[in-house]
Amino acid sequence: MKLLMHTCCAPCSVYCVDHLRNEGIEPVSYWFNPNIHPYIEYKTRRDTLIEYSKMINLELIINEDYGLKEFCKNVSNDIENRCSNYCYRVRLEQTAKFAKENGFEAFTSTLFVSPYQKHEVLKSVCEEMSKKYDIEFLYRDFRVGFREGQAKARELGLYMQKYCGCIFSEEDRYYDRILKDKKINSSK
Repeated sequence: MKLLMHTCCAPCSVYCVDHLRNEGIEPVSYWFNPNIHPYIEYKTRRDTLIEYSKMINLELIINEDYGLKEFCKNVSNDIENRCSNYCYRVRLEQTAKFAKENGFEAFTSTLFVSPYQKHEVLKSVCEEMSKKYDIEFLYRDFRVGFREGQAKARELGLYMQKYCGCIFSEEDRYYDRILKDKKINSSK
């Protein structure tokens, strides 16, 4: 099976690639992540994926699109639903479209490895894109291997990001700290 695998980062791809290869499927990794900000984070994740792909002899296609302005335009009216309404949709639609236009038989995503993602929403978006572009969506619930993949990524010395990707998820990471600082500094 010729499979295009949307890849959000190297650490999340570790278990997915291993699992698919154990099934006899050789995925082609596809980098398209205009939701990752700031640029240094985007670049670090992309470059780590490039290096990891070389390490494990994984074909990698880079669709270079930093996309900060487009991201902001598309999420500013509904920041709380940005994942469902934009982040998942823009990346998975581009993956399905690219797969169809370039002779792949199916597509999937490393996003299915994370217990922090909205799994059912991801699955629904992929099923929608599968129908829209008339291409198979290869569904795998990779979450069972999340900790294993993360441990292997650490062993390999891969860059391990601290938040999902967008500037709002980076803020969410520090939410408790922001509240604590606000409380401390407003009482002075």
